[in-house]
Amino acid sequence: MAQAQDDVITTDTALVQLNVGVVDKQGHSIINLSKSDFVVYEDGVRRPILSFEPTQAPFSLVMLLDMSGSTVTFRQQIRAAALRFLDALTPEDRVSVVEFNGKGVKSLVGFTTDRRRAAYVINELANGAGETMLFDSLKFSLKELAHEGKRRKAIVVLTDGIDTQARNGDRAIVSRATDGEAASLIKPETNSQLVSILTDADRQGVTIFPLALPSGDPKRLPLPDPAITAMYGAARTRLQILADRTGGRVHDIRRLDDMSGLYAQVAAELRTLYSIAYQAPKPTVRDGKWREIKVEVTRGELVASTKPGYYAK
Repeated sequence: MAQAQDDVITTDTALVQLNVGVVDKQGHSIINLSKSDFVVYEDGVRRPILSFEPTQAPFSLVMLLDMSGSTVTFRQQIRAAALRFLDALTPEDRVSVVEFNGKGVKSLVGFTTDRRRAAYVINELANGAGETMLFDSLKFSLKELAHEGKRRKAIVVLTDGIDTQARNGDRAIVSRATDGEAASLIKPETNSQLVSILTDADRQGVTIFPLALPSGDPKRLPLPDPAITAMYGAARTRLQILADRTGGRVHDIRRLDDMSGLYAQVAAELRTLYSIAYQAPKPTVRDGKWREIKVEVTRGELVASTKPGYYAK
């Protein structure tokens, strides 16, 4: 179905866009606040809120599925969990399904509210294999989301986190290290693809929710080889960085039976987020420096959480 012309809105890159969760002292989500309840600071300077979306506002979501060789033994659980996620979304949420494997990244269905179309492609997921092109798939998803204009945006990515290209770079580093040095020589946050993804996500206000498969957990490796443990640890750290820097959360899948419940939990979390946009104090200054963000709630003893800031690039 062709997208209506008035649905295509260009993203205003001069605005800083945030998805914000609010809880009370008991940790219960508060979903009935208004624009006047929030105060936003950048580098300690209060900024006016230019746009505000309540928790009920719809999202544009990418459901990003790892179909590489590392997931080949539990495809049926992936299909069932992805279908449950579709059922948990609101009718106005627009969802795209993207898969990645050794052959590349492929959009199975573009953004749509037609749940039957999305369910059909999930049921027909190919039995892919090969390498894990995680970072390429995230870049692809961000490009797709750029066409969704000013809607609230998120990526829910199911993966073990072991991006093949990043792992090859990590392997080259640890191959020169002694066993005691391996873990300290890899600097996960400096990976160039990761940095590029975070920059793109910042510009669009995209929140990333990784669902981390147990096959990528460094604590579950059968052999305690220091070099392999260091590479798996770096990969899991990068998933954590993707979530922390975009205001999302990593959900560790400890048992495959938990997968459906965690997908439903992410869908519920999306319904607790407010979306706020403000003008940066110096929107034309792209000096690459860190800008710290703080959001406060003026009503009661409530705590707001969002991404901690961004690099002005």
